[in-house]
Amino acid sequence: MNKHTSLAVLLCAAVLTACGTKQFQDITSPPAQSKIRFFNFGVNAPGVNFYANTTKMTAISSTSGVESTTGVVYGAGGVSSTGYYTAIAPGSYTFSGNIAAATDKDLAISKVTSSLTAGSAYSFYMSGFYDATAKSVEGFVVADNYPATIDWTQSYVRFVNAVSNANPMVLYAKNQTTTTESAVGAATAYKAAGAFVAIPSGVYDLTARFADQTNAFPTRVGVSFVAGKVYTVSALGDITVQSTTLTNRARLDNTANR
Repeated sequence: MNKHTSLAVLLCAAVLTACGTKQFQDITSPPAQSKIRFFNFGVNAPGVNFYANTTKMTAISSTSGVESTTGVVYGAGGVSSTGYYTAIAPGSYTFSGNIAAATDKDLAISKVTSSLTAGSAYSFYMSGFYDATAKSVEGFVVADNYPATIDWTQSYVRFVNAVSNANPMVLYAKNQTTTTESAVGAATAYKAAGAFVAIPSGVYDLTARFADQTNAFPTRVGVSFVAGKVYTVSALGDITVQSTTLTNRARLDNTANR
């Protein structure tokens, strides 16, 4: 740094100091070291905003700049911030989904208490069936323990079971090019997450089946898994509904973790 640059820096510092300390952002606190994202997979549940204790973690702005009353809605793709994580300090929290609509605004319909550790990622799921009388729905939190070291020639996939009326299920992936089908991890019970499994990148047809192989339920075709990326495939909906159009049908969501 030459003397002219040094003088400029000192002058800038003097001007900023003269303006008072309230103009500065506090950067002395440690940065948030955990992260979390949120899914609304509660069948028939209303749109919600998600909270950590009393801090609102998600919200949608309308074109007028006023917060939307839609919130994160139920269904495949019903994930906050289009799947991106929100940074949060490690610690114990009560996570909740609170009604976004004007009627019953901010009423918590799902609550889960969980502890977050530094350097880890998590997903909060609203799940099960919404009770419109009690205005409640189930929920759970899973750790997103994807590999710290990535093989950039592979994709990584894991399965989460958010279907409350289903038996433990196994996710199967069939490569459209090779027609080879393989299990992605072991049988996964409701409110549980399987391990991340490395598979060759490509386009796959996905099916979730009961562990005894007697039934094939949710399917999703033409899913692209890109090398070097990490994905969570989640089952949601009512396992008894086999329609291809009803919103409460059993189906699969695919959301990238990184």
